[in-house]
Amino acid sequence: METKPSSRSGRGGLIWHFLKGSRGFFVLCMICAAASALADMVTPQIIRLAVDQVIGGASVDTLSPRVRELLAAAGGSAYLRANLWILALAIVAVALVKAASQYGFRVYNAKGGETLVKTMRDTLYTHIERLPFQWHMQHHTGDIIQRCTSDIDTTRNFVSEQLTNLIRILILLVMSIIFMVGMNPLLTLIAMIPVPVIIAYSIRFHHQIWEGFQQCDENEGKLSAMVQENLTGVRVVRAFGRERYERDRFDQQNEFYTGLWVKMGRIMSRYWSTADILSGLQVMLIVVFGVIFCLRDRMTSGEYIAFLSYNGMLVWPIRMLGRMISEMSKAGVSMERVGQIMDAEEERDDPDGAAPPLNRDICFDHVSFAYEGTAEMLHDISLTIPAGSTLGILGGTGSGKSTLMYLLDRLYPLAPENGKITIGGVDIQQMRLSHLRSGIGIVLQEPFLFSRTLKENLMITSPDLTEADLAEASRTACLEETIDGFSKGYETFVGERGVTLSGGQKQRAAIARMLTQKAPIMIFDDSLSAVDTETDAKIRAALEKRFGQATIILISHRMTTLSKADQVLVLDHGKVAQLGTPEELRNQPGLFREIDQIQSMSREEETA
Repeated sequence: METKPSSRSGRGGLIWHFLKGSRGFFVLCMICAAASALADMVTPQIIRLAVDQVIGGASVDTLSPRVRELLAAAGGSAYLRANLWILALAIVAVALVKAASQYGFRVYNAKGGETLVKTMRDTLYTHIERLPFQWHMQHHTGDIIQRCTSDIDTTRNFVSEQLTNLIRILILLVMSIIFMVGMNPLLTLIAMIPVPVIIAYSIRFHHQIWEGFQQCDENEGKLSAMVQENLTGVRVVRAFGRERYERDRFDQQNEFYTGLWVKMGRIMSRYWSTADILSGLQVMLIVVFGVIFCLRDRMTSGEYIAFLSYNGMLVWPIRMLGRMISEMSKAGVSMERVGQIMDAEEERDDPDGAAPPLNRDICFDHVSFAYEGTAEMLHDISLTIPAGSTLGILGGTGSGKSTLMYLLDRLYPLAPENGKITIGGVDIQQMRLSHLRSGIGIVLQEPFLFSRTLKENLMITSPDLTEADLAEASRTACLEETIDGFSKGYETFVGERGVTLSGGQKQRAAIARMLTQKAPIMIFDDSLSAVDTETDAKIRAALEKRFGQATIILISHRMTTLSKADQVLVLDHGKVAQLGTPEELRNQPGLFREIDQIQSMSREEETA
């Protein structure tokens, strides 16, 4: 079984894992880069040979045995002097080899880069889909999106633009020094004088920009999260006239983010300008001392021309060192942020877990719970929900109503010391997670619809649903009239988060979607609050008729909704304040009777 990539194995190990599927392309890319570098090495030698031995008539004894053999095979110096087109043709042939190598480099680089991006996105998306509900509640969606887009692109750019050029840089660097030493060791030593300074300055530069790039990346994530939230909640912003406030808030964050990049620009400008000065001084030294050596006959004209060419090849890799360090810093920050996602533990489903029938009694046994970093939310909750019965839950905001249902669905883990929840006597922690959740249908307090057609939203629970199943679920949720009112019926596109539907229509669509699941346990988390009392009564009557054997849990503040429940649980600050039938609680002092009296008076005033 392949291990999951983790930043704990190092950023290099994480990149190596993501390179699966694209390594071959990058290897071919590096081979092409090596061929291109070798072609660069050959051209100055041809020019040197033409200037010194062919045109200048210098002795061939200074050439290597291999070059002398090639020269003899070409007809010798005299023949080439009379036919200079042969040397020109040789340069053209080398140029063609370089062009073919560059073409192969770019093609394989593009394939490798896009394959790398696809692998990273697929891996990240799959991993994020498996992360616990609690993790998603702790991270902004905009920041997650930024890590899955911008950070991945930064990593791809580093691998495809910097790492793939590494072999070419090494060949140019090593071969240039070898050829330069062979032509003039002293001038080579002069050429190498600024190199340690440039390398030391580049390392210092790397330490300076690491923290800067990290701040830029993190604030880009904050900016993305802000944009995502505002675009998603644009109707709320407009409704409360908060456009100016949100615009000012965005401008403030954007200005701060821009300032970080301006600061980074100043640091990088100082580096590049200093590197330019050092590189210019190095070239100046070579030009000056090279001329002096030529005038003193310590170098030939051809060697001088070739030396300048190789020096240019030497300076380019050294200059690239700074850019590589800059990109490596950016990629390091990006991979660290991606690694933080990959380090998050996935929600595991035990294939050997129990899969008992879920149409059994549900028992909360001394359940306590606290969200991470907060005070305890639920305190010693104990109750039994008989199979096929209806439980109503009433309580103030923050009393733990929804949390109790999240624990039943194992959206949050329940530690053994905090009690247990059983269905039919089997601890839900010992059940197969997929089995448990497939048997619990839940309509959340804020229904979420995807940017798809109404039919696609309803069929999320089961792609094989028939038209009859859809019609029955819609009829039970009192959604049928709404669908009939749409010109395209079930094919109506509902927009992002169901923005084209009213609050009540979204709630009924979410209820219909849950009903298609045909689960033995159904949870309605205040999901009837946006529908009128008459529709509420119709839905409850249809549910009772169609799902008489299902266990139904109704979280609501509407007493008419709770009045038909077999028993009602009243929570007060996470504790069981009352538990009994609606009639029993009406005759007891407490929150249930107070709310019932207030709502009864309101109904009397409305009918008066």
